Amino acid sequence: MSNLRLINETSASSVATLNITDVFSEDFDIYKIAVNLGEIGTSAYINFRLINSSGSVITASNYDRAALQMNSDNPFGEAKSTNISYLNYLADVGATSNTGAGFVSYIFNPYSSSSYTFSISQSSSVRPNHRSMKNIGVLKQTASMGGFQILNTGNYTFDSILVKTYGLRVDS
Repeated sequence: MSNLRLINETSASSVATLNITDVFSEDFDIYKIAVNLGEIGTSAYINFRLINSSGSVITASNYDRAALQMNSDNPFGEAKSTNISYLNYLADVGATSNTGAGFVSYIFNPYSSSSYTFSISQSSSVRPNHRSMKNIGVLKQTASMGGFQILNTGNYTFDSILVKTYGLRVDS
């Protein structure tokens, strides 16, 4: 029997931002989020915000992150930021046709109101050249989170997006 439990599956098309609410609960401490992205018609980075249990998107500059960008055509690059308003660089979507991206994030303790929410992510995208990223991040707030938001740097429209959210059961 799998330790992953599918909690929610959401698909959309022609959207620039997607909110997934009411997926985090006291039932799990760790969540897996798998995202498949279609073309958006321009080059953009995919970003991530948390939504508190009251339904408000956390836009305050309380996120920190570090990223490693692994390009097939250029040297690898590192980036880090503190006190920003979202976790950025989760994926890098290209501007040419037949491009897309996908990423997997693990979210730790989002429902706990007594600890920070942490994330680790990795992505792969098809641009004119292949790009992959690895990310770590934290929301420095001790509040209960109920869901998350996926957005991109330019507020461009995704042709398609599919998001699956799983709870990770831990057997003792």
